[in-house]
Amino acid sequence: MSECGETARTRVGKYEFGRVIGQGSFAKVRLARNTQTGEHFAIKVLNKERILKDKMVEQIKREICTMRLVRHPNIVQLGEVMASKTKIYFVLEYVTGGELFNKIAQQRKLKEDDARKYFQQLINAVDYCHSRGVYHRDLKPENLLLDSKGNLKISDFGLSALSQQVKEDGLLHTTCGTPNYVAPEVIIDKGYDGAKADLWSCGVILFVLMAGYLPFDEPNIMALYKKIYKADFTCPNWFSPGARKLILSILEPNPNNRITIPEILENSWFKKGYVPVKFQEEKDTNLDDIDAVFCDSVDHLVAGKKELKGTKPSLMNAFDLISLSKGLNLSGLFERKQSVKQEVHFTSKYPATEIITKMEESAKPLGFNVKRRDYKMRLQGSETGRKGHLSIATEVFEVSPSLFVVEMKKAGGDTLEYNKFYKNFSTALKDIVWTSEVDQPEG
Repeated sequence: MSECGETARTRVGKYEFGRVIGQGSFAKVRLARNTQTGEHFAIKVLNKERILKDKMVEQIKREICTMRLVRHPNIVQLGEVMASKTKIYFVLEYVTGGELFNKIAQQRKLKEDDARKYFQQLINAVDYCHSRGVYHRDLKPENLLLDSKGNLKISDFGLSALSQQVKEDGLLHTTCGTPNYVAPEVIIDKGYDGAKADLWSCGVILFVLMAGYLPFDEPNIMALYKKIYKADFTCPNWFSPGARKLILSILEPNPNNRITIPEILENSWFKKGYVPVKFQEEKDTNLDDIDAVFCDSVDHLVAGKKELKGTKPSLMNAFDLISLSKGLNLSGLFERKQSVKQEVHFTSKYPATEIITKMEESAKPLGFNVKRRDYKMRLQGSETGRKGHLSIATEVFEVSPSLFVVEMKKAGGDTLEYNKFYKNFSTALKDIVWTSEVDQPEG
């Protein structure tokens, strides 16, 4: 690669880093390959300086501790934790099926049997978390992933709480979570039971799976909180009586009257086709690496090779192409019809410089500020949307000297606003997009 002037891959310990597959305020998630076994992982990369500056050390330690405690088939697994002088790395199970949110957005709403299957897996995993003294506190479809077999996996324990955080009154007191999914007792900020608050979020998720929209959704935050506090919502007429009754018993604003997980497990609607997951529970949990990630001793630090910057786009090799495709079928990589998703790709036979310039010129009239560095661009919406400013990360990769793949992903803001932007943006880029003969419309 260096002979051609492309960017060299980053290596940290035994892991070879690939493309960025997720990005948040405090971390990036990168696809990586274990060079010893060839296995793929998702590695969450956190900036140590930022963590120390924002006084997040205890939160990061808690997240590591939490993921060490909850080893369940329906929860994304933490393999190991590493640290360099400047970064912390969470080596996570690589889940290939995408977010459950995207499945809902594509299908509008799920069939009741499909919704029930996901809800059963969700309750099974949440019940296990609670048995280990762990409360997630940010359950929502965006934090529920699907594996290659369509099984649900809970992710992102960054806002989780442990039973040790419970105050003398037996309650948690930190207000957190996503407003549309948060329980009424969390809003009033007088203390809440973490298990009951998680269960409320599960009820909202079940409603969204079956309805295709939120039970509580108002542009004004105070109006939204009033609806949540009163449980002011209506089930659509296609809900079966059993599903309707269960949802109403979960979305009960008084936590003392809310149904419990043991009661849900005995509910007739819930039990239909229910097969509890079987797995070997680990008795001993190793927590040695929790303090080690903030230790400056050379013995605890992992060596990393910095990425070399070149003047050409990064090379997208077979490793990256396979990670983008479903299995080994590359026909799904170059999609002619883009469905609702947070990450899209298209191909072009135009020179990389022309592609990136065309993208920059097309984004500005749509109201986006552009930050460009070589063949990477960050597009920042100038207007504040439903979830803040829409932010999009793009990069041009070289597949061969005459073929390039452009990756676009939502880095911040609302997913539906992102998809509206993408429709306008893709129209402006249609002249540079290449479609293979296989994907050409008939006629």
